[in-house]
Amino acid sequence: MDYRTGRVGRIVVARFDHGEDFLAGLTEIVKKEEIRAGFLHLLGGVQEADVVTGPREPVMPPDPVWREVKTRETLATGSIFWDGPEPKMHLHAALGHHGETITGCVRRKAKVYLVIEAYIFEILDLGAGRPWYPEGGFNRLTFS
Repeated sequence: MDYRTGRVGRIVVARFDHGEDFLAGLTEIVKKEEIRAGFLHLLGGVQEADVVTGPREPVMPPDPVWREVKTRETLATGSIFWDGPEPKMHLHAALGHHGETITGCVRRKAKVYLVIEAYIFEILDLGAGRPWYPEGGFNRLTFS
């Protein structure tokens, strides 16, 4: 285990509308506002997204299981940390439709159904990043 303490900075509230790519939009906001570390909370609807629903087997590095989802009510939480010149978001969501819910890591093709509200809580004075972790095959939260 490793940890640091920080403090809450700005809170950015954004609305993404039907058909917009909310992952691209979040990345644009984070870059424009120079948010180096943060916590995300999203709610609304997803028209389509590719999510990872877990590894095939519990091994390192993991072999991800991908699932395409369509038209789901969505509640998501995640974090923002950078790897060099690019922010890396880690966003997990519960995505439901007519009583069926899946949970996964939203990674690509993230289009809005109707609306998504996004809340970004900036974390200051943390000294953290998300560099590539070769042993695990993913970008891992790391403190400087």
